[in-house]
Amino acid sequence: MSYVNVEDIFPKEIIELIQNYVDGEYIYIPRKDSKRKAWGENTNTKNEIKKRNNIIYKKYIKGIKVENLATEYFLSKKSIYRIILQQKRKIKNENI
Repeated sequence: MSYVNVEDIFPKEIIELIQNYVDGEYIYIPRKDSKRKAWGENTNTKNEIKKRNNIIYKKYIKGIKVENLATEYFLSKKSIYRIILQQKRKIKNENI
């Protein structure tokens, strides 16, 4: 997200109206609901996390301990257990 100078986009009357509510502060104007993007849509982060979670599950299946996975991936044991459960459910749903 970048900042835009309001004087470059709004007419003076609109700026004065906004200044009645907020004067000299940063404000955030959210996107319209119809233009919102899903989390990770602008980056590859979502896919990278899916790949990571698949690898974690495969290592778990091969016998790597949860404690070791947590250390390796800088996650809590609780997060590793959650990933394992999600992957198990995903596989179960694919087989139905």
